[in-house]
Amino acid sequence: MHFDTLSIHGGRPDDQIGSVMSPIHVTTTFERDEAGNLGGKGYVYTRWDNPNRRQLETKLALLEGGEEAFAFPSGMAAAMALTQSVLEPETHLIIPDDCYHGIAHLVKSMLPKWKITYTEVDMSDAGAIEKAIKKNTRLIIIETPSNPMLKITDIATVCKLAKSKGILVGCDNTWTTPLIQRPFELGADLVFHSSTKFFGGHSDVLGGCIIVHKKNELVARIREYQVIGGSVPSPFDCWLLNRSLSTLSLRLGRQIQNASTIADFLKTKPQVEQVYYPGLPDHPGHDIAKRQMNGLFGSMISIGLRGGEKQALVFASGMKLFKHATSLGGVESLIEHRRSAEGNSPRSPANLVRLSVGVEYIDDLIADLALGFEKIK
Repeated sequence: MHFDTLSIHGGRPDDQIGSVMSPIHVTTTFERDEAGNLGGKGYVYTRWDNPNRRQLETKLALLEGGEEAFAFPSGMAAAMALTQSVLEPETHLIIPDDCYHGIAHLVKSMLPKWKITYTEVDMSDAGAIEKAIKKNTRLIIIETPSNPMLKITDIATVCKLAKSKGILVGCDNTWTTPLIQRPFELGADLVFHSSTKFFGGHSDVLGGCIIVHKKNELVARIREYQVIGGSVPSPFDCWLLNRSLSTLSLRLGRQIQNASTIADFLKTKPQVEQVYYPGLPDHPGHDIAKRQMNGLFGSMISIGLRGGEKQALVFASGMKLFKHATSLGGVESLIEHRRSAEGNSPRSPANLVRLSVGVEYIDDLIADLALGFEKIK
């Protein structure tokens, strides 16, 4: 089935009562038969499995093109599960020098307790990645476009290099989703998401997921981490995400269209020092992005403003539709001064703001941005 059809019908179970929409199974436990065996549906306890989680995981695997998926209560829970399942003490991983600050914090502050080392690399430079590989490197994490600088990594090139060294590649596909970018088709072994973002799409549910390309020993290790560690989303959260996936292509299609128009508009403003958007021909990763993002480029934009941090903060809070708030991927447009949101170890330039473009009418969004620019003349 086409992606749009899978996003609606994929993983739908036969509930034997003819529900067009799946019910929410809020039960924590399931009845056994007279001999103490599992019931006919194979469920025993919601931490182990639940119909809503099974439906969500089945759909996620189908959409991403993998063989097994795992749902978690947040994107960071998924990232923790991935690193803990793949890495062992005395091993090494490589991460982007520009990536979500939560991943950087996890790798720098938490993994060293298990004697796991790391190297940060500019992943737009394949040669730098090759130089960073060590004998004990077990995992390369890719994030493309990167957060918040929108650097582009050539996924196929990195995966080819990793495969020649026996190293696994995990790709954070949150910003693009499988509608835009297909990491498994480019050689990745694992894909993970903060499903809070575009998968959820309405800023009302936390979630994360890992999808594996092929069933192997990692499947059992990730499932053990999920189930025994208790890192599972609630049935209602699974239901919400499953519902939201049905409109993913409609939402994201409009967001991409809006973002492309807004990127062109931002290029005309004298207050803007630089626009970071891979859909612009002058973006250094444009050609690679055009190829591996299927010419869609996403709905995230970052800009560097003249005048530094003060002007950036005034601009970020100077509009009515673009709300100054953390997160991204929802139907509503958001803007954020990233550096002030990154805690004690900020990574982003002081003059940078990040835009998550929503599905509002484009003329209203352009007018709102113009209002913001009026504030920083």
